[in-house]
Amino acid sequence: MQDRKFKVCVIGLWHLGCVYAACLADLGGRVVGIDENPDVVHKLNQGRAPIFEPGLNELISEGIHAGKLSFQTDIGTGVEDADFVIIAYDTPVDEHDMVDISVILRTVEQLQKLHMGGTLVVSSQVPTGTCEQLGKTLTDSVRIAYVPENLRLGEAIKRFMAPDMIVIGANAQATINHVKELFSPIKSKIIEMDLRSAEMTKHAINCFLATSISFANEIGNICDLLGADALKVATAMRSDPRIGPKALVRPGLGFAGGTLARDLKVLQKLSRDHGQDTPLIDGVLEVNEEQNRSIIKKLKHLIGSLDGKTITVLGLTYKAGTSTLRRSAAVEIVRQLKEEGATIKAYDSHVSAGEAAIIGANISSDPYAACAGSDMLLIVNDIPEFTNLDFNKIRKIMRTPLVFDAQNLIRPERVTVTGMKYFGIGRGRTN
Repeated sequence: MQDRKFKVCVIGLWHLGCVYAACLADLGGRVVGIDENPDVVHKLNQGRAPIFEPGLNELISEGIHAGKLSFQTDIGTGVEDADFVIIAYDTPVDEHDMVDISVILRTVEQLQKLHMGGTLVVSSQVPTGTCEQLGKTLTDSVRIAYVPENLRLGEAIKRFMAPDMIVIGANAQATINHVKELFSPIKSKIIEMDLRSAEMTKHAINCFLATSISFANEIGNICDLLGADALKVATAMRSDPRIGPKALVRPGLGFAGGTLARDLKVLQKLSRDHGQDTPLIDGVLEVNEEQNRSIIKKLKHLIGSLDGKTITVLGLTYKAGTSTLRRSAAVEIVRQLKEEGATIKAYDSHVSAGEAAIIGANISSDPYAACAGSDMLLIVNDIPEFTNLDFNKIRKIMRTPLVFDAQNLIRPERVTVTGMKYFGIGRGRTN
């Protein structure tokens, strides 16, 4: 793409920051990525991102070879003469999904000491009111904007380059106009608003998605009790224009922590700090926490005690198309199965033997090796590879011919035609 005059400094190089840096360089900017971890920086300068994302390594390498993208640990050099400084940390959460913005606060204190100019763009997920708090740390000459990230693991580059919308929040129109220049090569709807409304927009979107997932799962559980098929119900619901074709109404596992749960917990805290209860949000979290626990109950209902049983788990990562195990629902399910006394065999092409051993699973080189001698096949991730499994082959090598599809990924008849039993979530077959 045609060269642009902007120098951009992206601070925080994990998933969000790496995608921002690579994409902005591809759009023609001169981009310097900053991270305090020298190993991460070293690998990035060799074209290797710290987390798997389809196409990301290639895009990073292209930017480096074009002379538009570099990575370093020295924040001072990165910020010097930068038109835009972007804070792009994947905001940490604790084991209770409570957000920790200390790394962002420390970074802004560094920027204040460096007397940065230009415009500060925050894209990390932060509680409403944070950007105004950051602005008080910086000099009046620094313009500050909030642009909530809209990326998804596994399709982040596409989401960056062709988003449904770009929200730009700032308390001054001049700042909004300047940030619009940064994103001008991207053809998308721009929605302008103030800082607090932009921060709240990110909370609201994620809370809505989380509510949809919990609703779908509760409907699915009721369908299992009553013998209805929640997937057919979901098809009808999506055909209603008041709901829409992309609505998250298919039952499955609960959402994993660290993203959606983070915003739910933020709104809980902010509301309670102001004396307001959040009964809907509380219910969404309660349904979600119970959903993954209910998987264990359903497995025990099907095969009895799990003690001494061998369970094959297909898919261990946070979601399909990623390599991260952090806050993965599959990891939590494996932990619960181990507590019940089960032996876990697993397959996931993005997980190493060492990583699997840490969570208590024996990783196999292919899905069939993982299925050999097992009492149940549990599909946890909606990885497309699993839709092409040869269930005739699996039927012959498993000890017990039973498939539990927690993602409703497989057409039941592909399994049952082999003589195996198939169970999903919300398919009306649990009983």
